[in-house]
Amino acid sequence: MKLNLHEIAQVVGAKNDISQFEDVSINSIEFDSRLIKEGDLFLPLKGNRDGHDFIPIAFQNGALVTFSEKKVDYPHILVSNTLHAFQELAKYYLEKMAVSVIAVTGSNGKTTTKDMIATILESTYKTYKTQGNYNNDIGLPYTILHMPDATEKLVLEMGQDHLGDIHLLSQIAQPDISIVTLIGEAHLAFFGSSAKIAEGKLQIVDGMKDNGLLIVPDDPLIKPFLPNNQEIIFFGEDTPLSIHNLKEHKNYLTFNLDFLEGDIYLPVTGKYNATNAMLAAYVATRLGVSQDNIKSGLKNLVLTKNRTQWKKAKNGADILSDIYNANPTAMRLILETFSSLPKQKNGKKIAVLADMKELGEASKKFHESIITSLNPNQIDIVYFYGDEIYPLYQLAQEKFTKEKLAFFKKNSTVDEISSLIKNIQEILKTQDQILFKGSNSMNLEKIVDSI
Repeated sequence: MKLNLHEIAQVVGAKNDISQFEDVSINSIEFDSRLIKEGDLFLPLKGNRDGHDFIPIAFQNGALVTFSEKKVDYPHILVSNTLHAFQELAKYYLEKMAVSVIAVTGSNGKTTTKDMIATILESTYKTYKTQGNYNNDIGLPYTILHMPDATEKLVLEMGQDHLGDIHLLSQIAQPDISIVTLIGEAHLAFFGSSAKIAEGKLQIVDGMKDNGLLIVPDDPLIKPFLPNNQEIIFFGEDTPLSIHNLKEHKNYLTFNLDFLEGDIYLPVTGKYNATNAMLAAYVATRLGVSQDNIKSGLKNLVLTKNRTQWKKAKNGADILSDIYNANPTAMRLILETFSSLPKQKNGKKIAVLADMKELGEASKKFHESIITSLNPNQIDIVYFYGDEIYPLYQLAQEKFTKEKLAFFKKNSTVDEISSLIKNIQEILKTQDQILFKGSNSMNLEKIVDSI
């Protein structure tokens, strides 16, 4: 990290005189005192615990200086708000390093699209990307301030829980290129309507440089929020940016794009991933990456953990794990993909569906809407796990025979996950295929790991 102590103090508007300290370079910035090493700056944040309580531990581990909102008996940079100082420093650092920023948001597919863009760009540029799910007001500036010094392209994922979240992230990152993958129902409880979700997603333009590139779905919800100072590219079925000749297989997809020659091979399932790959390929094309490097990058793609992964059960059964998060659009899409796959000889197809969280008052309606994606001719057994998913279980009883369905509770007083695991272990055979889909907080990973 190319930042010096006095430079940092000036950027964040230090309220104390730090001239008594030598103007040395800072190695890194960490908000976890356990990660502090010699020469680092400690960032105390207020969460369940006040990070200021860990300042002594940070210095024991080698901290050179700390941000602080109060005077402390250690070398410190005094600020009104440590998080705001951190964010301002990240914004300054991007400007200083003159890094080109590609920002990605969307109700579904943003992490996968981010991974795809970074993978392709790495063939041509020194590229860094959001690690894991560091896509919020802490994670995004952390990503910026931890990028390697030689970074040329920075791919940042932007998440939102409330209106205004992406406005802040865009102001920090000041993207050159922005992508909105999908306007869905994620976090509907906090927004109230899909139109408000669209408004929030389109705040990605608020910090964009003029005459940047904005890539968005051809969705009427988006139209009222489009800017007039950016180049806008729409994607979708009846647009110039669309997918042709898509063929789905168990472990891969093939398809064609108007702006690339020949077939595209993608080693993941789900036709929605073809859309994510198209967005990544188009961004790379606009940034001058060769067609060979684009196709090679997609062919050798490795996704962030828990995004639509095929795994093997201990007994050899096929597991389709898509358990990082869930909303109605994503659940319908993965069920559509899973349903279209051919069965193994003498094998069953089993779906394990868990609650979709943060849907607010519309939760019952949205869970019930999944019934159109459950076909007893294509899926043999369905397990429902949670509390909010119970209305879908009730509807499914009208389509499936009783022995093909089971419901397991997970609420404030009862968690039947052990019974669910035992039931799956008893009926899962080597030739079966089993899908897991639900919100991250439902801990489906525990079930996947157990089998």
